[in-house]
Amino acid sequence: MITVGIPRALFYYYYFPLWKDFFQNLGVKVVLSSPTNKNIVNNGVAMAVDEACLPVKLYYGHVLDLADKVDAIFLPRLVSTAHKEFICPKFMGLPDMIKSSGIKLPELIEVNIDLSRNKRAMRKAALEMGKHITGNTIRILKAWNLAVISQRQFEHIQRSGGQLTPQALELWTEETGNATLGMQQEIPKVALLGHGYNLYDRYVSMDIIHKLQKMGAEVITAENVPDSIIEEEAARLPKRMFWTLGKRQIGAAFHFLKRPDVKGLIHIASFGCGPDSLVGELIERHMRRAKTMPFLFLTIDEHTGQAGIVTRLEAFWDMIEWRNAQCQ
Repeated sequence: MITVGIPRALFYYYYFPLWKDFFQNLGVKVVLSSPTNKNIVNNGVAMAVDEACLPVKLYYGHVLDLADKVDAIFLPRLVSTAHKEFICPKFMGLPDMIKSSGIKLPELIEVNIDLSRNKRAMRKAALEMGKHITGNTIRILKAWNLAVISQRQFEHIQRSGGQLTPQALELWTEETGNATLGMQQEIPKVALLGHGYNLYDRYVSMDIIHKLQKMGAEVITAENVPDSIIEEEAARLPKRMFWTLGKRQIGAAFHFLKRPDVKGLIHIASFGCGPDSLVGELIERHMRRAKTMPFLFLTIDEHTGQAGIVTRLEAFWDMIEWRNAQCQ
């Protein structure tokens, strides 16, 4: 059986059900890279260019982790996943950067995904991906259509309030289409903003979701907010945000600011990320003007330590508890 490796990084946290089901429907065994650990981080930092942000460095490390374990590695070039919107330029160039890094690689399943002008481009991309496995066009399209159903189910659970955690995504890894993402009880809500590859990677985020839950918070993220609300709230900006992930953070932040049940907001960004620096500044400005809840901005890189994060989280939670006590 052919084995295809998928790096456990970047858009794995958004589209893994789609990718996994597609390849498995074609009779392929999907292999994930190991969960992020110190060795993967160190290898990625050593191989990547100095100017790269932590998520890109991690991607190098995860590709290297798969290099001698599989027959092929899935390495998509994500240009755009929505009409007239784009992904970070560094992500667009990842296939080229990886190939020129000197890593000894197996076959690469490369595909250009650009939906900025034509949504039908996804069908062409699916055929490109599938032809690495089989020449049967009908079989490829059938596998793709079934995978899309799984992805939509996954996203529906998120938008309906299901909490996407690393544990929940791994459950989906084992039982496609049957994962139940835990619904939280009525406890104080903390909004956690940031890219999925930062929030849901336990090592990178210092397991922040679990830390907040242990403090007594219900964590909600941008992935829990319906697309229609994201679009409506992001439209409040004087100029349209064309970074897909940035727009989702902005729209979610504006939405959470209106919700009385949200008691605090945390924004996590990668050091050296251009779009994040802009989005973070916009969110912080609106938070300062609103003055409705505590706000914490965390910047992470490969040097970020547990102690500093825990201290700031505890101070943030103390502020929430103090404000709640004042309101009673």
